[in-house]
Amino acid sequence: MNTDVAIPFLDLVTPHVELEEELTALFQRVLRTAGFIGGPMVENFETAFAEFCDTKHSIAVNSGTDALRFAIMASGVQPGDVVLTVPNTFIATTEAISQALAIPEFVDVDEQTYNMSTVMLQRYLEKKCVRDASGKLMSLRSGRPVTAIVPVHLYGQVADMDRILELAAEYDLIVIEDACQAHGAEYFSKKQNRWMKAGSMGRAAAFSFYPGKNLGACGEAGAITTNDASMAEKMKMLRDHGQSRKYYHAIEGYNGRLDALQAGILHIKLEHLKAWNESRRERAAEYSKLLANCDAIRLPWEPSWSRGVYHLYVIRTSDRDGMMQHLKEAGIGSAIHYPVPLHMQRAYASMNYSIGDFPVTESCATEIVSLPMYPQLSLNNLEKVVHEVEAFCAKRHGEAALVAAERSA
Repeated sequence: MNTDVAIPFLDLVTPHVELEEELTALFQRVLRTAGFIGGPMVENFETAFAEFCDTKHSIAVNSGTDALRFAIMASGVQPGDVVLTVPNTFIATTEAISQALAIPEFVDVDEQTYNMSTVMLQRYLEKKCVRDASGKLMSLRSGRPVTAIVPVHLYGQVADMDRILELAAEYDLIVIEDACQAHGAEYFSKKQNRWMKAGSMGRAAAFSFYPGKNLGACGEAGAITTNDASMAEKMKMLRDHGQSRKYYHAIEGYNGRLDALQAGILHIKLEHLKAWNESRRERAAEYSKLLANCDAIRLPWEPSWSRGVYHLYVIRTSDRDGMMQHLKEAGIGSAIHYPVPLHMQRAYASMNYSIGDFPVTESCATEIVSLPMYPQLSLNNLEKVVHEVEAFCAKRHGEAALVAAERSA
């Protein structure tokens, strides 16, 4: 959150001030009941969030990273298995895979949606895998079995799930959605002939409730959604030291429980999420309308099969640093999501990927800029942001014209 600008990139103060009375009453209730861990607040939130996501089960945990890790572990992915995902995401996606003792391998993203390219996914499965003598799909890169796909619904736009699920079925792969930025986003499935919620289409899905998310806690929090009852029970044990009941440990688990206070906060906010998401969509539409004629930038693209919830409003420009500096000088916050693709991170140097392996992701990483986006962003402030973006583009256009004129003189 920018506190030194007139128009912040993210405003986490206003929504909490608006809900201050409810949140304060909740905190007092927690203090007076000492219901800090588990109990009705957690259970009630889980029920409400499962209903919101159109799933049978929701398991509250202490972060989106644990949500994805537990989902992978409970899905049947074995240590040493390969899990496919994208390099254009936050490192938590691959951390969860690695911490489940699996091996992440990457598929490049689509040029327009910035989500997993189904063309590149198919190419990976056809060209970079072989079947062993038993018919098991093996990665040519690592020599390990390929067992799962983790598509990331980046920036609040849903990946092309019909095609991903079709390929997963053809190659007998598990699909676990990383929906950490997509609370309430929807996908029109032609196979199902209906709109479906992010988090309801894979074997399971992970959500983060980090404070800046569309549904954010006042601290760390996460949840897993699934329609698989046996997976739900295993994930409940994984989050609570492997217990099915107190002091009886069927497996060795983790301390991944969600605090009751955070569950209560999230339950209060969940009642507002639909309206908040609609506000984000309205502001995204206004940005796109006002910036439609600004040729120096590329606007977000929302395919017909996606109803995005615009966790972020991300544009692309060839002079990203110049634009961000211009906005900063105008008192406007902005951000980059994400400046270094995962395959180029020092943490993954041992994977031996090279520059050029994922060209779309690498191109995006040098050009993307996230503009201010939150439900309480006033239209007046949004227009100010647009004005400064246009002013920067006009300045760049004038400079380019001057250079061209000098060269032709």
